[in-house]
Amino acid sequence: MTGKKKLFTWITITLREGAWAPLAVFGFYLFGLVIDLYDRFPFMDIPTHFMGGVTITYFYRAAIRNLKLFFGELPLLVQILFAFTCTGTTIIIWEFYENAFDYLFGTTMVRGLEDTITDMFVGLMGALVFSLYYRRR
Repeated sequence: MTGKKKLFTWITITLREGAWAPLAVFGFYLFGLVIDLYDRFPFMDIPTHFMGGVTITYFYRAAIRNLKLFFGELPLLVQILFAFTCTGTTIIIWEFYENAFDYLFGTTMVRGLEDTITDMFVGLMGALVFSLYYRRR
């Protein structure tokens, strides 16, 4: 199999297996923005960020597991640690997005430094819980 075909196969399999989870949470997030859920019920921000951490980690685990097309089977601990660190990076980028959106468009997604730190912590806790309990290879 050529390199391009392997890459296409990896992307296709990964999207099919893992993209539905973070897309579902993102859809819920967008729906919440439309109906002002987070302004009416600010506590809903916490479970959304927790589930974001869970589902992003799920997606990265699928992507990393499917890298066997290129590198063979990776040890489970490597898969877990790499997915967790990728999720942490994604969480930081998401918080940058929230801050930039507030700055550029005058929204109120960020309610201060404590909110940002809490969101990142809760997202990482979702990633950690998922990493500890999910064992599929």
